[in-house]
Amino acid sequence: MENTSPETIHSLLEKQRAFFASGKTRDLTFRRNSLSQLIAVIRAYESRIAAALWTDLHKSPEESFLTETSIVTQEIALHRKRLRRWAGVQRVPTPWHLIPTVSRILYEPLGVSLIIAPWNYPFQLLINPLVGAISAGCCAMLKPSPYTPSVAKVMEEMIRETFDPGFVTVVQGDRSVNESLLKEWFDMIFFTGSPALGKVVMKAASEHLTPVVLELGGKSPCIVDEHADIAVAAKRIAWGKTINAGQTCIAPDYLFVHRSVKELLLRKIGEALTGLYGSDLRQSRFYPRIVNRKAMERLLRLMEHGKIVLGGEADLEERYIAPTLIDEVQPDFPVMQEEIFGPILPVLTFDHISEVTSYVNSQEKPLALYYFGKHPAGRKLLLNTSSGGGCLNDTIMHIANHHMPFGGVGNSGMGKYHGFDSFLAFSNRRAIAVTTTLIDLPFRYPPFSWFPVLKKIL
Repeated sequence: MENTSPETIHSLLEKQRAFFASGKTRDLTFRRNSLSQLIAVIRAYESRIAAALWTDLHKSPEESFLTETSIVTQEIALHRKRLRRWAGVQRVPTPWHLIPTVSRILYEPLGVSLIIAPWNYPFQLLINPLVGAISAGCCAMLKPSPYTPSVAKVMEEMIRETFDPGFVTVVQGDRSVNESLLKEWFDMIFFTGSPALGKVVMKAASEHLTPVVLELGGKSPCIVDEHADIAVAAKRIAWGKTINAGQTCIAPDYLFVHRSVKELLLRKIGEALTGLYGSDLRQSRFYPRIVNRKAMERLLRLMEHGKIVLGGEADLEERYIAPTLIDEVQPDFPVMQEEIFGPILPVLTFDHISEVTSYVNSQEKPLALYYFGKHPAGRKLLLNTSSGGGCLNDTIMHIANHHMPFGGVGNSGMGKYHGFDSFLAFSNRRAIAVTTTLIDLPFRYPPFSWFPVLKKIL
């Protein structure tokens, strides 16, 4: 795919600044109409999007719908329904000593935004933030990942067909294009990717004091306690780990299982995988592939330490890795030192939940945390640890509720989105005090003759 030149990027950015300055995007009718246009073109392109996802990642049409397009269309529907309420002037209480002032919050768009997406969910993670940008009244420059070129091409055509490039546009290319983009001044940057690249984005944004939302990742623990429903836990862990062949930022990254149920759990995970994909998993049309050879080689290196107790089969040319459980893992093994981003699940054992709490708290804060067991014990674990989000007795599903914020904490990211939080991510909450001129109380003015009284009141 041809790189968009720095000159073209600069020219497009100037067009977007002019479009934003025109005031068109501040109009709520324009925003709602734009959201309607976006959902219409997504539905018109749905089969092409699914075909592109199959080409790039071997995603089935069913998985593409559930994890990519439906998430975006539901988000658009929510924004169209709630936009006028979200964008309305919000009146907030005023302390009595500030009367006759009235206090309000205005929501204004930040301006021209840059959205950089990764390759693992190439449609959802580019277009979902765009929904927030449009809803808030921003212009947006979109940068898809070059590692999923079929999807990137379809999205470029889709956006070009629908929107004025001064409003929404797509630029293409490798990391050199990212470097060119990050040299420019944007009013907001929304980045999804690795923590290492997130630091690069944040450093570049600091040159212009540009606000950022960083949706990153990390090693999300999955804990199975002694009182868990093992059959249910096994099925939900197998499902959460094999969606998109494990190439999911909130996939269970490592398994912490109580010693008393470990053998049963590992066996049940194997049975669950057969139930999900059949006895010949490689032939299943529902099991995706690794994105490219470089990612394959990295994953194969992670499988070199520990004892493989399930899976382990791989085909470099086909970009296939079977779901793999690795036992007898030590914390210093490579598989425990970086986010896996593949269908490999290392297994650690514990005897008391305090061991889990200590280990999780000794690591960088994860994007998600999953606990299987009794709810009181799970709630206690949540209170004593930190993560961007998570589930009790499930995996992944917290991302599916648009009424909850999604995002990381610490090394796993900053800023939230989905639903109202997407609107807020691209908005400036502007505090406005409105004061009458009919009354002018003397308390605040020198020589502060009322100060003794005022000090007692305040």
